[in-house]
Amino acid sequence: MKILRPLVFTLVAMLALALPASAAPFTTTVTNFDAQGHQVIRFDTHGDSVDAHDGEIAFFNGTYYLYGTSYDCGFAWQATTSPFCGFKVYTSPDLVHWTDRGRLFEPTGVWQTRCNGATYGCFRPHVGYNARTRQYVLWVNVYDNQVGFRVLTSPSPAGPFTEAPVPTLAVNNNAPVGGVNNGDHDVFVDTDGTGYLAYTDWRTNGDLVVERLSGDYRTGTGHYTRLGQQQTEAPALFKRGTVYYLTYSDPNCGYCAGTGTSYRTAANPLGPWSAPAKISADSCGGQPAFVSAIPTTSGTTYLYASDLWNDRQRNEALANYYWAPLTFTAAGAIEPISCQSSFSLTLATGAPGHQIPPRDVDQADGVSGFRWYCDIGSGVARFQTFVPGRTGTLSAVSYTSFQAGNPDAGLEISVYRANDAFQPTGDALSSTLVPAAQIGWSPRDVTVAPGISVVAGQRYGLLVRSATTTGCYGLAYNDSSPYPGGGEAYSNDDGSTFRAEADRSLKFSTSISKQPTPTS
Repeated sequence: MKILRPLVFTLVAMLALALPASAAPFTTTVTNFDAQGHQVIRFDTHGDSVDAHDGEIAFFNGTYYLYGTSYDCGFAWQATTSPFCGFKVYTSPDLVHWTDRGRLFEPTGVWQTRCNGATYGCFRPHVGYNARTRQYVLWVNVYDNQVGFRVLTSPSPAGPFTEAPVPTLAVNNNAPVGGVNNGDHDVFVDTDGTGYLAYTDWRTNGDLVVERLSGDYRTGTGHYTRLGQQQTEAPALFKRGTVYYLTYSDPNCGYCAGTGTSYRTAANPLGPWSAPAKISADSCGGQPAFVSAIPTTSGTTYLYASDLWNDRQRNEALANYYWAPLTFTAAGAIEPISCQSSFSLTLATGAPGHQIPPRDVDQADGVSGFRWYCDIGSGVARFQTFVPGRTGTLSAVSYTSFQAGNPDAGLEISVYRANDAFQPTGDALSSTLVPAAQIGWSPRDVTVAPGISVVAGQRYGLLVRSATTTGCYGLAYNDSSPYPGGGEAYSNDDGSTFRAEADRSLKFSTSISKQPTPTS
């Protein structure tokens, strides 16, 4: 079984270094919403949802890196007993297939006291490459010190990162310890190698500050400018041609879905900055996160992102993402954001990614077009049928689930024979109770090992239910018949009766061990 606040770092300075000699153009298509306009889950190459929020996409050495805050262990903002889940990194060759590379550093020990729910939390990992020191420099927003940030470094973009001395900034460096002083930020490396930090000054009610960083990007220099704003956050600083752009959330609102996006421009990161202009009233259902420079065959594309938060529903591990290119007028103004369901880019360097199927996989319904829902428990059960393609031992069954609301009982996954009306028949062939502690808060594969014999062409089903009296267990579902050979049914009486639901499939996979060939 496997296991947010936003901003970005622009990679224009590193594009030449990042393009290997073997780079080749590749056209990729990224999907945000299904045909009905519903948010869809992004799954990694092992079939678990991508759990990296309020971070950025960076391009290093021909590979795309997605950095973000993890919520899978159950962190909830201002929930005093919730743990800190750490910061994650994923890599991709095509901006679609993301491979989980683990945590940037272990979120144990002192990091729990700094970042768990008893504090204000830790957010927004942003990484810049320093060509002079040959180090990747990670800035994260914390609330346990005066300055509001901690800095870590690594010789690798995937880490592990090692903590450096606490940085010094021109603003709020001597503010009260552990207060809400400086917040949401972005790391930007200019084309001449100069580093900048754009950050939010909470003590002036959400003004934005841009400060030049030291030569090693590990602290400020005291050279800074204010934009003179209030009630804003989530700045993203990037450069297009000779013009600098700063996008931000307008207004500020913690974990809110649908805040606006505005921007300002300047000829120098330290200003003066233009008057603000709003380009979206609702950030396509989210809150601005980052703008990343992506090299394409037609030039640099500026990829805008927003975090599609759950609007304070206490499980941001379920938050999805909106990504799409910004467009510009002939005069260089950013055009209003149009909220695209999907888009295609011809990357200057890229390659087709692929999913990594489970060992001996026999049946599965893919990773595309799924949404999440949570209702298993309190009498609600689900039954997903499948038809084996070969005879053998059902060695593994994976069902995508998550927990919400702190269930007080485990998740039961059973295998039954089924009829063509998608109803379970007879007694359970196998049954496994998975403890709640082994199920994450983001949609991930929950895998059990039935170890039973199944026959090709016969129908079976996975019955999923729980005796929990609090919270629920979730599912990932697709109503466009992604697995025509199966069928799903719903029960609200704890599995006594089931009602078939047309065209619906719950995300699952089955593995069948091949039977050994008889020897004479």
